[in-house]
Amino acid sequence: MDPLAPAAPLVPRLTLGQVSDFLDAAFPPDARPALGTLVELRPGRLRMRLDPQPAMLRPGAIVSGPTLMALADVAAYAVIAAHHGPEAMALTSTLSIAFLRPCRPEPVFADANLLKLGRRTATVDVRLWQGDDRRLVAQATVGYVLPDAAA
Repeated sequence: MDPLAPAAPLVPRLTLGQVSDFLDAAFPPDARPALGTLVELRPGRLRMRLDPQPAMLRPGAIVSGPTLMALADVAAYAVIAAHHGPEAMALTSTLSIAFLRPCRPEPVFADANLLKLGRRTATVDVRLWQGDDRRLVAQATVGYVLPDAAA
């Protein structure tokens, strides 16, 4: 038996469209376009895409760190919602990010992979990339406290 294999297969409770509707309801309408769009949902995984706008750039025409952190956080929030259910759970407990190379003002993809989905906490690995999913611009580990534990 593989000790690193998950205890049970992760199966989404929501469809991609339902996750998108959930995000649209959870965030203010004027903020939502800056947080990326959903591209793909699979068991334990979710992909988002962000098309950087001029306001998201820092000097040197590089996508800003706060923009990348927001994308990682929203991708983690979305993959958890897809698998945990559509409950508002705005309790990010940790977010650690490593910026690996400059992020150009081109589409940025976020691949969020559930590492743990427990009763009280969830942990997500988010890899941000451009052009080729093997060429990362950043990698984040995001932790969430789930609704039942937040009360």
